[in-house]
Amino acid sequence: MKAFIFTAGYGERLRPVTDAMPKPLAPVLNAPALAWALVLCRRAGIADIICNLHHRGDDIAGFFARNGNFGFSVAFSREDPILGTGGGLKKCEKLLEGGDFIVLNGDVVMDLDIARLIDAHRSSGAIATVVLYRHPGDPTVAQVGVRGSEVVDFKNFLGTGVESGLVYTGAAVLSPAIFRYLEDGFSSVVYTAYVEIIQRRGLSFFTHGGYWHDIGSPASLHDVNMRMLEREAEVRTLMEVLPGVEVAAVSGGAAIAREALVERSVVGDGCAVGSGAVVRNSVLLPGARVAEGRVIENALVLGDGVIN
Repeated sequence: MKAFIFTAGYGERLRPVTDAMPKPLAPVLNAPALAWALVLCRRAGIADIICNLHHRGDDIAGFFARNGNFGFSVAFSREDPILGTGGGLKKCEKLLEGGDFIVLNGDVVMDLDIARLIDAHRSSGAIATVVLYRHPGDPTVAQVGVRGSEVVDFKNFLGTGVESGLVYTGAAVLSPAIFRYLEDGFSSVVYTAYVEIIQRRGLSFFTHGGYWHDIGSPASLHDVNMRMLEREAEVRTLMEVLPGVEVAAVSGGAAIAREALVERSVVGDGCAVGSGAVVRNSVLLPGARVAEGRVIENALVLGDGVIN
């Protein structure tokens, strides 16, 4: 089985972070967010990966190249202009032929059991099985309507009024039949293929019960780092299958003065924290600088500025 990883994106909501790096390379415990998708593939025995590229695509391709593609067979699909989730998949139809394939987002942190997902998909006999997650926040946000074992609506697009408290994670198992419903050019896989399949009563779902964090804003990037600090040992063990990926609250390439205080924070590669500085509950992105005596709390720091 192959995996398609979405790494192309606009990135506006995460700016100015994405002016410095593409969103899939945004660090979580100093490991690029993209590494989580790769770990899921490795654990499931998936060897062939296709990534679409748009914003700072060379940086993402370089991440793979510097690490020998982590032992995967990797193909890239460059998009100019960007094609969206539907058009991006359609462009790769030839690369994905030959059987069912996995779809993952490169800017999501989750512990999805892909083997169980594949089993559920094959048992369903559906064209597509989307992965849903019970959102711990506002249950009305981006809900997916479900009834029985099937998806019946996305964000009430079809006017069903069905609520579930479940949101779409961006992950799915798709059969090659999905390409019949996709369009060339910019489009959304949800509002082309999935909606059409729903109307034909063939969209299955799998409920993910672990963790799922979408990196869509500076606040969410800060939040996921704080949450994953509590799982640092677990994350380090997970990432052992990807040699070359650092997992650490404080990068080995950071310089912290002896008189500085760093508490419950993530400090990136090339960061400098000056004498007498205090950093609490914060994330210092690679290359961030905290001047002598400065106090940083509950913040995401890029360069020498707080951005959330």
